[in-house]
Amino acid sequence: MRSWIFAAALIFAACTGSPSSGQQSQNGEVAQGPPNSNFAPAFEGQTRAPEARSGVTIDAREVARGLNHPWAIVFLPDGRMLVTERAGSLRIVARDGRISAPIAGLPPVHTQGQGGLLDVVLSPNFATDSMIYWSYAEPREGDNRGTSVARGRLSENMTRVEAVQVIFRQVPARESGGHYGSRLVFDREGRLFITLGERQRPESRALAQDISTTLGKIVRINADGSVPAENPFVGRADARPEIWSYGHRNVQGADLNPDTGVLWTIEHGPRGGDELNIPRAGLNYGWPVIGYGIDYNGAPQHETSQREGMEQPVYYWDPVIAPGDMDFYRGSLFPWRGDILIAGLNSQALVRLDIDGERVVGEERFALGIGRIRDIAESEDGALWVITDEDDGRVLRLAPRT
Repeated sequence: MRSWIFAAALIFAACTGSPSSGQQSQNGEVAQGPPNSNFAPAFEGQTRAPEARSGVTIDAREVARGLNHPWAIVFLPDGRMLVTERAGSLRIVARDGRISAPIAGLPPVHTQGQGGLLDVVLSPNFATDSMIYWSYAEPREGDNRGTSVARGRLSENMTRVEAVQVIFRQVPARESGGHYGSRLVFDREGRLFITLGERQRPESRALAQDISTTLGKIVRINADGSVPAENPFVGRADARPEIWSYGHRNVQGADLNPDTGVLWTIEHGPRGGDELNIPRAGLNYGWPVIGYGIDYNGAPQHETSQREGMEQPVYYWDPVIAPGDMDFYRGSLFPWRGDILIAGLNSQALVRLDIDGERVVGEERFALGIGRIRDIAESEDGALWVITDEDDGRVLRLAPRT
């Protein structure tokens, strides 16, 4: 059945440059290719920050393998991990590498393209209510599907989810198999942020600017699915009250800044223009009107890179890193407290951003040699745990080499 490896110490010397060379470029940036677009940054330091070498070398130890394109990882209070597989299964992975059978009780999941079972988080009150929340591509009427979020109670023996409720459905549903989002983040008051894609196709792309839909949006709901009265579009007849911010492409990473409690996000651009944002209530982040990339066929993608009434990213990448999730580092095992760590997909790297207030002042990349990194989680000892996006997906523990 599923296999695991738990004693092997597969060591990878992590470099601080491009995934292939690990060399510092002559101008002090992280080594990378030329930009795809000719847009100039809106302010100094918005892209290609100086390389910030921390002197850390990472050991990556494989803990488990045999997962089918794992998408999200979160720690349970007992130290085991809940891991979603995009193919539609939710499993428990133990620290010794054992992988459980699929947890029963989930509603139907559409598994095609980028769709499937996506993020999973614990209730802020998990110790008393045993509730978990997950996002997924839900089959809808006809051949349509859309991002939905459900919640349910994890049974005492953790073999099934009970009392399942769908608490959010993205509208309108589309046939497209791409750009579902979607990260789930609880704020300090127990309200749930959901990041959503615009479903990729040209006709749906424009709906990121349409606040009567939830395509290309970040939404905020209460834990039961109701809408917080303080949401920015509550009471407007032309807008969905769940919307927090709009004009997003495909946000797949999000976390609260532990110092401020403010949401930060990272989203995929096209060829160029991956963005780090701080989404503010009611603001427009510009997709597809403004941005810093080109279309996949080389054609222009944006009308311009700046426009009044549309927000600039805190930081962007051109060429892209293709980000999975992002997390602020909270521990002390690595000397990175307060920095942002990003799972790199096509870059196949762990990307670290040195943060000063709301600005990126340095970037470092660790080429771990483990493939496409989809998600990152931090354990109680400050170690990092990552999952790889592949047929034979793996769970690995990252720690500094001593």
